[in-house]
Amino acid sequence: MSPTPLRSSPLEPAHEAAGATFTDFAGYRMPVRYSSDLAEHHAVRQSAGVFDLSHMAEIGVTGPDAVAFLDHALAGSFGAMPLGRAKYSLLLAEDGGILDDLVVYRTDDDVFLVVANASNREVAVAALSERTDGFDVAVSDDSDSTALVAIQGPAAAGTLDALVVADRLQPESPLDDLGYYRALHAVFDGSEVLVARTGYTGEDGFELYCAPEVAPAIWDALLEAGADRGVVPAGLAARDTLRLEAGMPLYGHELSTDVRPAQAGLGRVVAKTGDFVGAAGVAPTDDARVLVGLVTEGRRAPRAGYDVVHDGTVVGTVTSGALSPTLGHPVAMAFVDPALAAEGQLLHIDVRGTAIPSTVTAFPFYRRASKG
Repeated sequence: MSPTPLRSSPLEPAHEAAGATFTDFAGYRMPVRYSSDLAEHHAVRQSAGVFDLSHMAEIGVTGPDAVAFLDHALAGSFGAMPLGRAKYSLLLAEDGGILDDLVVYRTDDDVFLVVANASNREVAVAALSERTDGFDVAVSDDSDSTALVAIQGPAAAGTLDALVVADRLQPESPLDDLGYYRALHAVFDGSEVLVARTGYTGEDGFELYCAPEVAPAIWDALLEAGADRGVVPAGLAARDTLRLEAGMPLYGHELSTDVRPAQAGLGRVVAKTGDFVGAAGVAPTDDARVLVGLVTEGRRAPRAGYDVVHDGTVVGTVTSGALSPTLGHPVAMAFVDPALAAEGQLLHIDVRGTAIPSTVTAFPFYRRASKG
């Protein structure tokens, strides 16, 4: 059998023109870097980076029973969610394992946008569709008709403001009033867009949902308006080290159907009451390993799959790790035995036969400076 051809982003010509190196990510041909991983990472921390996230899955949930449906289908509670608000949530299997982590936007009274990971598009669409019985609600896979461009970093707000001043971006209310995990409707060059103050880097930033044919103009406009501010295109490699520094889990690494929310520090996301799918099995066993942060000595970065050791016994496994570009030392996320998960606990990571001292550390590893 011939391999399935990779999907293309509507921004692929722009990436090629910028000299991007590409990778196969969740069935899409996506840019992994343009110049260097480090340069793009530092640009996001110091100015801003523009990301193509058009591979993400966008799922529409509409209808009179949309709130009741989401309360049943997802692990959160949506009845008190105001218009224009975003909420992090989980899609669970019947046994409580995590099928995907999601961001849900309420864009109208009975209209929600559910954003799933690209690798779980089919899983999320199928699971939500299967859970509609008894609800007056429609679930639609809008991924192919939606593109997503993000700008993340300290210069993100100023760059978007420049587009407002130039009258290219016309938000329904001032961007300065848009708080974190909120969204508003806007018009860009005559086309409707949804502007959300959300992201996956630990920095202030925005994500712009738009029609695929509008994405190239938004991409170019952000880079042009941000050129004097040090804004650059950034690829998936920088996005991964940025989210790791920010202590944000990644599906397929920290999250899976074998993991219950509380193990990954996501117990707060789960509704305390309610008959949602997965509720019966959501509690982990007492001896289930839990996710911790590890700061390691030296410069050798731990990688996913490396053993975590205590007194010569394997007590956990690294799920993500890298030499932190911002902090200058290695950091990792790992599942370890709960008795050894306290902050300050000394453990070791087996890095190719060498036991590297590692200290359990609270998330996030990096936190941006607060305003004022």
